[in-house]
Amino acid sequence: MLKKDQSVFVLVDVQGKLAQIVKNSEALHENLEKLIKGLQVMDIPIVWLEQYPDGLGSTTESLASLLEGQQPIAKMTFSAVGNEEFLRQLESTGRKQVIIGGIETHICVYMTAKDLVEKGYEVEVVEDAVSSRTEANKRIGLEKMKGVGVSVTCVETALYELVGEAGTEEFKKVLKIVK
Repeated sequence: MLKKDQSVFVLVDVQGKLAQIVKNSEALHENLEKLIKGLQVMDIPIVWLEQYPDGLGSTTESLASLLEGQQPIAKMTFSAVGNEEFLRQLESTGRKQVIIGGIETHICVYMTAKDLVEKGYEVEVVEDAVSSRTEANKRIGLEKMKGVGVSVTCVETALYELVGEAGTEEFKKVLKIVK
C-alpha cells in the first residue's frame, strides 16, 4: 500500500517528438497531468528526468508547466540509477516507495524501475501513465517489471491509496482532479 510520507514520483523522459508518437499519447499526457496535480495536492516529491535533452528535446510543455520551480535531471543512461544527480535527489527525499511513469515503458521506465528494486526501493509503475511507440513494447516492459518485483497500479488507484480516506480536504481536491 502506498503511503504519503514514504512515496516519491519519478517522471521519466516525456519529451519532444517521441512524447507525441507513443501509443495513446493524448491519454498518457492527460493521466500524467492528473497524477502530478494529485501528488502536488499531497506534497509528494517529484523527481523529473529527461533523456539526452539536446537530442530528444525538452519535456512536453503541459507537464513542464506543472513542475514550475523544478529543474529536470538530464541523463544519458537509460536507467536513471546510473545518474548521480538522480540518486542524490531521490535519496534526499528519505522515501522508499517509488511511483514511476513516463516513456518508454520497455526501455528507460523498465531499466530505472528494475535498478530501483535492486537498490531496495518498493516500486509501482502506473500502467495508464506509461507508454511506448508500440503496444507490444509497452506490454513487454510491464511484464519485465512485474518479473523483477515491480507492482502495477493506475492513476486513480495510486491517488486514492495515498489519500486514504474520503471527506478530507485532500480527498475533495483529488476528486476534482480525477473526475
